[in-house]
Amino acid sequence: MNDTTVTLVGNVATAVEYRETAGGGVARFRFAVTARRRDRETGLWSDGNTSFYTVSAWRSLGANLAASVSVGEPLVVHGRLKVREDERDGQRKTFVDVDALAVGHDLTRGTAAFRRVVKAEQVPRPEAEPTLVQAPEQDPWTEATKRLVTAP
Repeated sequence: MNDTTVTLVGNVATAVEYRETAGGGVARFRFAVTARRRDRETGLWSDGNTSFYTVSAWRSLGANLAASVSVGEPLVVHGRLKVREDERDGQRKTFVDVDALAVGHDLTRGTAAFRRVVKAEQVPRPEAEPTLVQAPEQDPWTEATKRLVTAP
């Protein structure tokens, strides 16, 4: 398959909308990518143009994304690039979409706490002996993240 794949680094521009379809659940949101350039003479950074993309994520990626991402959060999005043209108000417009294959928080700009989702096939069968594990009263990863975020 000759798809064009891209990796984008930017920020969530709109709320993630999640809905169930016949082909499975899909999450959609707008993603803003702004180029940053450093002026060698002044040593200062400046923002360039901002490009907006509509990102779609299907099935478990879409459900996990809808449960994990909010407006303004920095992300890294990897997926298939789709360019389409449409006519609106009598004018031809070009839209750039990305069908996400993988999405994650940009850890150069913050921290994240990962929680694995248990799939239906991973749940023990009724005939199997369940193993009960006592959960710790405080999750050390969550506590460490709280200390990092709230540190002065």
